[in-house]
Amino acid sequence: MSRYPDCFNRLAKRQEGALVPFTMVGDPDIEGSLAVIDALVAGGADALELGIPFSDPVADGPVIQSAHIRALAAGTTASSAFTLLGTIRSRYPDIPIGLLVYANLVHSLGLATFYEMCATVGVDSVLIPDVPIRESAPFTNAARNAGIDPVYIAPPSATQPTLDAVATATHGYVYAVSRVGVTGTDQEAETTDLPKIVAGLRTAASAPILLGFGISQPTHVRAALVAGADGAITGSAVVKIIESHVAVWEQEPTTAQVQSLQQELEAFIASMKAATHRPELVSP
Repeated sequence: MSRYPDCFNRLAKRQEGALVPFTMVGDPDIEGSLAVIDALVAGGADALELGIPFSDPVADGPVIQSAHIRALAAGTTASSAFTLLGTIRSRYPDIPIGLLVYANLVHSLGLATFYEMCATVGVDSVLIPDVPIRESAPFTNAARNAGIDPVYIAPPSATQPTLDAVATATHGYVYAVSRVGVTGTDQEAETTDLPKIVAGLRTAASAPILLGFGISQPTHVRAALVAGADGAITGSAVVKIIESHVAVWEQEPTTAQVQSLQQELEAFIASMKAATHRPELVSP
């Protein structure tokens, strides 16, 4: 059973929004990415969004594209990624884990097989950014058959019929995007259209709504909550911190070097999570 309802219910009782960091499995390598995830959870992550590296990540900007490249260069495969996912689940039995993967990986394994693999290692949701809602039915059906929440993107300036379709197909949470483009911190999140998107999704009784793209500062998290979202996803800012430490992985990193990365990540996530603790900013 999906862990998202319990997560969002706990947050509502505490009058908090959700803070969900993204990181790439295998960046800077498999062991290093586990250390990263430990730091994200220690910093206060309410859920995790994890990527599996792919050679042509069309929805990602340069920062996360580089994470794909680093993870692939470190030898990360779908098999090793799923092994690590099982380890993460055993270490953190209650935190929701979502995957962000590209359709090629899902097709190469076969839809039923892929989603069954996700269920086996305790994944809660899967978002495939290069599958638009109009082509989503086979993925939605395969996901639900395996007990996995399918997650879809509510694009900026979406029509109400599109928002209705996203709300109907999506379980766990809706990934709302309020600006056109790819992931990255070079462009800040634009929440101008988000209240309209949120209202349209609420009309269709959607799952909780998380804002992504450009969330790199606590003020961005607060703005997402003010605009009506239930929380925010921060990705490129996390990956930039990892990138700033990757040189030490050219040799075997020392314990102190790994801890330095973890401390910086934990402090960043804690600062972002603190921005969700403002009761007057949290959506009812």
